[in-house]
Parts: sequence; C-alpha cells; structure tokens
Amino acid sequence: MARLTRRDFLKASALGMGAVAISTGLAGCVLDSDDKRRVDFTHGVASGDPLQDSVILWTRAVPERGSKVKVGWEIATDAEFSSVVRSGTAETTEAHDFTIKVDAQGLIPGQRYYYRFRSSGATSPVGAATTLPEGSVGQVRLAVVSCSNYPAGYFHVYREVANQADLDAVVHLGDYIYEYSSDPDSYASEDARALGRTFPENNNRELLTLADYRRRYAIYREDPDLQLAHQRLPFIAVWDDHEVANDTWRNGAENHDDSEGDFEQRKLAALQAFFEWMPIRPVIEGNDEAIYRSFRFGDLVDLHMLDTRVIGRDQQLDYLNYLSEAGLNVDQFTADVTDPNRTLLGAEQRLWLQNKLATSSGRWQVLGQQVLMGRMDLPAELLLAIATETFDDLPATLQELATLKGMQLQGMPLTEEQEARIGTAAPYNLDAWDGYQAEREVVLGMARQLDKNLVVLAGDTHNAWANNLKDMNGNQVGVEFATASVSSPGLEDYLGLPDAMIADAEQGIGLLVDGLDYLNINQRGYMVVTFTQEEARANWYFVDTVKSREYTVDNSRSAARKTLPGAGHRKVVEIQPT
Repeated sequence: MARLTRRDFLKASALGMGAVAISTGLAGCVLDSDDKRRVDFTHGVASGDPLQDSVILWTRAVPERGSKVKVGWEIATDAEFSSVVRSGTAETTEAHDFTIKVDAQGLIPGQRYYYRFRSSGATSPVGAATTLPEGSVGQVRLAVVSCSNYPAGYFHVYREVANQADLDAVVHLGDYIYEYSSDPDSYASEDARALGRTFPENNNRELLTLADYRRRYAIYREDPDLQLAHQRLPFIAVWDDHEVANDTWRNGAENHDDSEGDFEQRKLAALQAFFEWMPIRPVIEGNDEAIYRSFRFGDLVDLHMLDTRVIGRDQQLDYLNYLSEAGLNVDQFTADVTDPNRTLLGAEQRLWLQNKLATSSGRWQVLGQQVLMGRMDLPAELLLAIATETFDDLPATLQELATLKGMQLQGMPLTEEQEARIGTAAPYNLDAWDGYQAEREVVLGMARQLDKNLVVLAGDTHNAWANNLKDMNGNQVGVEFATASVSSPGLEDYLGLPDAMIADAEQGIGLLVDGLDYLNINQRGYMVVTFTQEEARANWYFVDTVKSREYTVDNSRSAARKTLPGAGHRKVVEIQPT
C-alpha cells in the first residue's frame, strides 16, 4: 500500500485550507457589496496558531443560495471595534465547504485582539485572540484538552476551559472528532439517544468520505460549549487517530478494512476536512514543518507540536500476535518492541525535532503530542487479562499484586513466586511510546544531551496522569503531564470497574507502575499547565458528570503537580491539591 507522501500532504492542506486571506495592509473598507442574499455564520468563529505578529481567524459563511460568497473581516484592539487595526475581504466557495481563514498579520506581540466577520448585513459573533509574547516573559498558561466524543456526553469541559482566566492558548492534542456512528452498539454511544447527542441519518455511520467528515465537524461545531471555547481563546491543535480512524498508523488503521475502500483516499479526505474546519495555518511549499510546528512564548516556553499518529508511525504491535499455547513468545516480542527501526515520528520529523531542541532557547522545552511517553509496565498476568478481555477477576488480581509491590517497597521478604508475579512486567499500551521504545530513548537522549528542561504533554488515554520520564539507564530527563478526556470514557469503563473500586484501582496502579506520580482513571476534565522561570505546574480540573445538562466542577478530585528546572531536578514534585 502506498504511504502518504509529502506531495499528498500538501495537497490535502491546500484543498482544505478554505479561502485563505493574508492581511498585508492597514484597516480599510471591509465589504462593499450589493449582494442581498442571506448569509449565515453557522458555526461561530475561531482563532488559532498564534505567533508574535499574526494569528489565524476562522469562520464558516453559508449563503442561502449559490456556490460562493464574499466576506469581510475586521480585527481590533477593543471589543467595540472603535480601534480597527486590520481589515479586508475574502471569498469562499462550496468547494471549501464555505470555510474561511484569515492570516491576520502585522500584529503586536502579547496583544489581546478582537475580530469579527460580515456579509450581506449579517455579522458573526465577536471572537478574541492573543498574540504570543516577545522577550522576557513572567508566566505562560496553557489549557490542555483531548478526546471529545459527541455521543458520549456533553462538552462541559470546553465551557470550563472558556471560563478560565488569563489563558494564553488552548492546546488540543487530538481526537477532536470521532469517526463512529451514534448507534447504541457503537463506541461510547449507549446514552446518545437519551442525551440528545445522536447524529442525523446522513452522518450516522462510520466516516469514510470527505462529505462524511465535513458533516461530522459541522455537528461538533454546532455545540455551544465548543463554540464558546473557540470564540474566547486561540487553539493550537494537532490530530490524533479518530480524526481519521481508530489506531491510525501511516498506511492503515485498526478501524479500516478493504470493504471500506482505499485507506489513503479516506485519510486524505479526513485531513482535508481537518484543515478546512480547524483554525490551523495551512501547509505551503517551502514550509518544512507540516502539521508539526513550533510556537515561541518569549524566553520562557518553546512549544513543539508533534504528529505521533499519521505521518511517520509504524503499525502498532499486538500481544495477541505473540501468544500461543506455550504462552507469550517473550524473545520475539522483546526484539520487536525494542527494534531501533520502529518509529512514531518518522526520520524527517525526528530530525526536525532535534534541530528545534538544539536551537530553541526557552526556559522550558515542551512537546505537545498525543500518546503517553512515560513507561507504563504492568505485571504480565494483568496484561494477559486485559489483552484477552477477561476482566472478572482483574480487580482482585490488581489488589493482590499491589499488596505484594507495597511489601517489596517496604523491604518485606517475598517468595520467589511472589517476586516473579510483580517482576515479570511488560508495557500496557503498545499504541503509546511503550511500543516504540528505541525512538523514545532517542528523544529523551536529545533532551538530556542538550540539557533541556523537558515537559511532555499527552492526551489519548482519556485519563489524567503525571509521569517521571527516565531513560533506560534510570536518568531523570523530564516529566509528563497528561490530560483527561472531554467526554470519552476512561479505564473505569474499559475495565468495568465500579465506583467503589476506583480508589483502590488507582492506588494499585500507582504502586505497580514505577515513575507514575499521579492518576485519575474515571473522570472527565482538562489540565492547565502554568510555566514560570521557577517551575512548571500542572493543575487538573474535573467535572462530576458529562451525562447531564447540569454539572459541577468536582473540586474534591482536582489536583496539582509541579516540576523544577535544572539538571537533577526535572522530576514531578507533589504539591497540595487545588
């Protein structure tokens, strides 16, 4: 099967970039037109990819008839637009799904701006965005989100993010949409009908075509909580797998077979829709960053957004392929999982990252990417139960093993059999960096050799985590902060754990996984990471439910962790819960 080439990638971006207008002049006439058609800004406004002097502005303008429409835009320093600093016009067509992007340039670093669109007497909502700061910076605050499954529940998390004060940007780590139907037997859709979160008939199937993906984005962007987050804050986004299909890798996906057509065509359609609907700067010839790109917050933070999913990823390993009547083929599995040729990033992106880390001078080097980098080794008997989905005895087995690990940590003697039960361990999630161990060592080695203060941000798992990142020799290199999901269910659902067992399960996993400092396995939420010269601090916030219109923030489970800069001090330090 042919892989996605750079030419294909550029084509997807070009097709999906909508009507892009680049502002080069000062404020002028917004729109002079006698067009009397009704135009609706059906999906609000959005901003994204802020730089020191520019930001992408987005909207969708749908005329009541016809295949094209002209739209004016304005950006000002006040919400009343008495001080307009840039303005212009752009035309969009049905071929771009009536989406519009403006690359508003010539702006001032660290400035709050307001923007809006106009056409045929209609005016869009007013959005707000802040450019990145320049020079000496005292603080940077980033909200981190991922995994918003529409049928699974309401998007309360987006509303809470929108209401956070003093955020510089929202970092979205993917699974912005999901490709499944909303039928009761589909993933996380058992409550969709009761919640009023089903898809219409023309989109209630697994997404395969460009029209399918476009309609799904349109449904998501009608959600008022998601619209509010986009309206108030700029997004820095990257895709994960469900923007295409579950467990995507560069030449295929777990959730794709030959009966569904050519995977490359499906992937190109999905990426085109992503570029159309997301406020992301289009890829152009001469830009070697593609979806992976960097954002500099003065002298404090360099944020490097990575694609660990589509461009370079080799196919995931599967424990079931190593099982036989004789048990697990440990030697073959070990050889494959440590293969130095296995890659998540691909050679081009890995070289790009190395160059960025070497040349970036921010106090903190931050990787915004999809999957867990921290080691998540669990005892083999737990992994076997998970791999074969035999969950009935799993809570009791987890408790037994955690008790043994606790005894070991306290220096209490264990039998040889007990030692083997907790010592025979392997990676839990082969879709994460644990399935690509050699490349993880390369990335950690880069950061250690360059003496960088490394913070890794992750999503994908639907759960909140904090990990100490150590290389294979035990050297502390950095920390990882991972966000819970917006609405997708987590480990509590996958493992079938009742509420009464959550605390014990979290404690047990925390004991068994070396380097794991914090986890929350059963709540939906988001994370705010605050950077100063003295520390990087992650605060996790959770909502009590996504299954009801009424909800509260569950302050009893909110938590915080911080890490300090400097060699020998890059480790998670526990602080008081928020």
